[in-house]
Amino acid sequence: MRIMGLDFGSKTVGVAISDALLITAQGIDIIRRKDENKLRQTLAAIEALIVEYEVAEIVLGLPKNMNDTAGERVEKTLAFKEMLERRTGLTVHTWDERLTTVAADKAMIEAGIRREHRKEHVDKIAAVFILQGYLDYRANKEN
Repeated sequence: MRIMGLDFGSKTVGVAISDALLITAQGIDIIRRKDENKLRQTLAAIEALIVEYEVAEIVLGLPKNMNDTAGERVEKTLAFKEMLERRTGLTVHTWDERLTTVAADKAMIEAGIRREHRKEHVDKIAAVFILQGYLDYRANKEN
């Protein structure tokens, strides 16, 4: 069993997968979205990864505002969550993703990745931070 982490955005979806022991998260893909309002291809790509990696649950980043309010992106994310649950039959958890993109950018700066290359990877790394946060929470909850 593995868990998938998703950083859902208007143009891309960053994807991360846990290891089989549910200890670590690894970034595996960035799904490019052609149109923000058309999700069929995005969902099909996610479904293919679910089958390939034998995913049992999904963690979806929830983009709350810094003051803990829900804006338009939260509404779109929750609608996407419902679509994912209907289409895949899997449980989809939401996880507060505030500052994950900032943390991902900082990690890439520290790794020496040039500015022009960071944009290519930020969503995948943000998905790793989302999933790793959930995995750590889950492990601590069980102890």
